[in-house]
Amino acid sequence: MADGLVLSIDGMGGDNAPDIVVEGVDIVARKRNELRFLIHGDEARLKALLDKYPEAKAVSEIVPAEKAIGMEVKPSQALRQGKGSSLWNAVAAVETGQAHAVVSAGNTGAYMAIAMFRLRTMEGVHRPALAARWPAANGGYVVILDVGANVEADGEQLVEFAIMGEAFQRAVSGKERPTVGLLNVGSEDQKGHEEIRTAARLIRESGVDMDFRGFAEGDDISKGTVDVVVTDGFTGNIALKTGEGTARLVGQLLRESLTSGILAKLGALIAYPALKQLRARMDPGTFNGALFLGLNGLVVKSHGSANGSGYAAAIGVAEKMARSHYREEIARNLERLSRAPVAAKVEDAG
Repeated sequence: MADGLVLSIDGMGGDNAPDIVVEGVDIVARKRNELRFLIHGDEARLKALLDKYPEAKAVSEIVPAEKAIGMEVKPSQALRQGKGSSLWNAVAAVETGQAHAVVSAGNTGAYMAIAMFRLRTMEGVHRPALAARWPAANGGYVVILDVGANVEADGEQLVEFAIMGEAFQRAVSGKERPTVGLLNVGSEDQKGHEEIRTAARLIRESGVDMDFRGFAEGDDISKGTVDVVVTDGFTGNIALKTGEGTARLVGQLLRESLTSGILAKLGALIAYPALKQLRARMDPGTFNGALFLGLNGLVVKSHGSANGSGYAAAIGVAEKMARSHYREEIARNLERLSRAPVAAKVEDAG
């Protein structure tokens, strides 16, 4: 296990664990057998599953855990009672250097609490942020953050999110200069609340190295107008959930229309290849794998309801991040931000 990239896996986290977890590891192992996995959880259940997936078994080591953290457990409970659980031990493997990154589909609040407790935040980061990807009309995808880790964020914290989101997008997409925008109610400089205007001014005046395009509106997320959209966790979570709900509604209406009669079914049969491509494009699992940015370690969150393919996508995010230099890039820009004049960090009086 000492050779190559090692990923720590919470084998018991998620709605359909451990089955989809092992399936996801197998999907990745069949493509990239140089990776190694530490799978934490119920030894007997994991062993039985790995026996069905020889490719996954060949690159995995089971790390027994005496318990699992349920989806209903509160973060404070997870900190008090979580020691020895599959989630706790999976995060600890990154802290001790046994693994380069951790992946879990488990309880988001518990995951964040344990990761913050064990790994702490990077120097210069006030709060970590949860970054997610969303498909865009231009054929790529947009990184949006924060999507739920922080209900509120001041101007300087929003700049930190921008720095971290830009580095994340570069690592997962390979874009050398991702474009960045601050989510606002309009594109004009005078629009929005004080925090968002302060953040825009700070980015421009602090010497932060990024391609900042100013304010982005809600419809710019799906358009792909910018590569990274920055906002607070309250607004970001609502935007993400609204987008997911809209995608499911469109899929449902499309199915109803294509099965409404003989002619509709015939048209659906003719259009099947295009519809299959559309389904794959709209599948949230294709872009599965959110990242807790700003911690002293790589922490990837999979959707709790992900299937094997979706979990494999989350593992892919962990691998790309572990092979990147994103933490060094974040550190450089955070240093520039810390050197910004104090006056630039003070919000407008009105």
